[in-house]
Amino acid sequence: MEALGYTFHDEALLRRALTHPSAGREDNQRLEFLGDAVLQYLMSDKLYRAHPGDREGSLTHMRALLVCEAALSPIAEKLGIGEALVMDRGEEQTGGRTKPSVLCDAMEAVLAAVYLDGGMEAAREVVERCWPGEGEVSRPMQDSKGQLQEILQKNGGETPTYRITGTSGPPHAPVFEAAVFRGTEEIGSGSGRTKKQAEQAAALSALQRLGKASV
Repeated sequence: MEALGYTFHDEALLRRALTHPSAGREDNQRLEFLGDAVLQYLMSDKLYRAHPGDREGSLTHMRALLVCEAALSPIAEKLGIGEALVMDRGEEQTGGRTKPSVLCDAMEAVLAAVYLDGGMEAAREVVERCWPGEGEVSRPMQDSKGQLQEILQKNGGETPTYRITGTSGPPHAPVFEAAVFRGTEEIGSGSGRTKKQAEQAAALSALQRLGKASV
């Protein structure tokens, strides 16, 4: 895969990463499991170094945006991973080559294959080359509050409310802390460089706690 910018020493790893479970042979699910962990580590390390003033909640939120299905599937599409996948005819006929979930899984598997073939630095180089910056994947962040409100109100529940609970950092670069409540119950908290970002981080925290996060 020239678009990946990496040459495999063991091409069997790449073939396995591109083998969908429907193919009925050794597939990419184990590599997907490993690739998820590799990506989480690399993004955590990148954000930790790039944002020394941010709190855990803000870093967690940014990482979630960069490792979610909505971020990974366009990368896989751009690299041509869908066209390269090995899958059965049934899966292909139902649009398997363009399904975001399939592309996301395959992208994680390919990253794991790079890691096993060339080590963590090779995987890091692929991530640096292929992944967008934080500013290019902001849409899911904007949706967290709306998604939480929709879930809580679905069965006649209360509208979530938000409260700024504190600030830290220097005056020219404050970090805001926010909490989100369902009635009087706090269901999530987060931080960000603006009040809006802190509220979005709190909403994402609540979604993750409720097991409903899409990112």
